[in-house]
Amino acid sequence: MRRLFINILLIFAGLVVVLPVSAAKITAVKVGSKINVTVNGKYFTSYIFSNDEKYPFFYPVNGPVSGGSVTSMRNGEYPHHSSLFFGCDQVNGGNYWQEGLERGRIISVNAEILKQGGDTVIITDECIWSRPGALSPVKDTRKIIITSPSVSVSQIDVEIKMEMLIDVTIRKTNHSLFSARMAADLSVKNGGTMINAEGIKSEKDTFGKNSPWMDFYGKRGEAIEGLAIFQYPSNPWYPSPWFTRDYGFMSPTPMYWPENEKETFMKKGTVLNLRYRVLVHAGDHIQAKIAEAFENYKNEK
Repeated sequence: MRRLFINILLIFAGLVVVLPVSAAKITAVKVGSKINVTVNGKYFTSYIFSNDEKYPFFYPVNGPVSGGSVTSMRNGEYPHHSSLFFGCDQVNGGNYWQEGLERGRIISVNAEILKQGGDTVIITDECIWSRPGALSPVKDTRKIIITSPSVSVSQIDVEIKMEMLIDVTIRKTNHSLFSARMAADLSVKNGGTMINAEGIKSEKDTFGKNSPWMDFYGKRGEAIEGLAIFQYPSNPWYPSPWFTRDYGFMSPTPMYWPENEKETFMKKGTVLNLRYRVLVHAGDHIQAKIAEAFENYKNEK
């Protein structure tokens, strides 16, 4: 992995001295059904893959200023929203998104820490989509790379390879793929801002609009914190339309706008390679340079 450096310029006796300073130290430890991640000794997030959960997910996802989670889960309004997660409803009659394990589950079978320490944590996982009395429709493999480009930004790169184990039909659904449920205090309803790459804001104008990224942020005391999701340009359906809600939800979700208006069909053996980047940041989208960060991301190999 590339090591990040901050160059400090010291002017002394007419000389400019450049001193390399290493990036944040990031560590991970596996404790039961969680992998806990710290950035410079501060708890950042956990990748949770418990047997009694619907699917693996990240919670909390702590902001760089407040130390409190910018995401929420199990709120009274929609208890099936679990922070930062990946799932799908209406898959061959199964539900791999909402409550009820008997309706379908995404089961982690091999969550491991591939690398930790230094400036990077890498987590890998293999997951089987399963429900009683039915053939498993999907196997997915995951690679999660966690870094901290600066003291005001923590970064989660998620790479998911979905393999169709049988012919798969996904009926039109708003519950699909990578998603974030924001903390209530950051929601548009409570004064926060949701904005896409085109500068369009709020649910009314972002809902169903294709865009490469979305950012969601709000005030916390005197500070601003938020979370942005980027779609990588090689993703199928890029840039996907977004399912957005002012109460604090965003997801690039092509399954709600299928080409035939009814369903998405994939033959056995079809493989979807999906990549997303999550930036947990201080400041608004201008201060956090979200557009610039996306330009760098889309040019990565």
